[in-house]
Amino acid sequence: MLNQEYPKFEKHSFEGLEFSLSEPITKINLRGKKKEFFTKIGKMLSIILPIEPNTSSSNQLFSTMWLSPDEWLVYFNGEDKQLFKGLFDEISKFNFGSIVDVSDQWICINIKGIKTFDLLSSGSPFNFNNFKQNKNSVTQTLLNHTDVIIHHKEINDINLFVRRSFSEDLWLWIKDSARFI
Repeated sequence: MLNQEYPKFEKHSFEGLEFSLSEPITKINLRGKKKEFFTKIGKMLSIILPIEPNTSSSNQLFSTMWLSPDEWLVYFNGEDKQLFKGLFDEISKFNFGSIVDVSDQWICINIKGIKTFDLLSSGSPFNFNNFKQNKNSVTQTLLNHTDVIIHHKEINDINLFVRRSFSEDLWLWIKDSARFI
């Protein structure tokens, strides 16, 4: 495996807003519909995958986000190659679903503070009025014309996932826009 280099983003704070790079974290894309798929994932991760649109579930180690009726993104701190191999062996080899490590594809930026949703609203067509009231909600939207996944972890605390190739552009936009919020 290649040595992974993360963008050199420095933590920034403005009045009512703080943002930083939340890497390295492992990100795994799960796809499946079969009963065996849900059973194996539940046993191996000790978590129930969310089945309601735009929701998430978490335990002490893992966070899972609903992306579509048969797709989830699981992310966690650390690099557990045995976990990925175990998931692959139990799910993909028996054709219950698919497991793909997408850690190199997505960059996670944490944004927190009372002005978080003012910042997001300034560059997104998504209406955050209900979203900001519901902890553990998830949305896929555009932010400054860039596809992102937003996970509302806690009130005024989100993880924003952006494709690596767009991360530096989005980071600069966040940094510039935060000054005017």
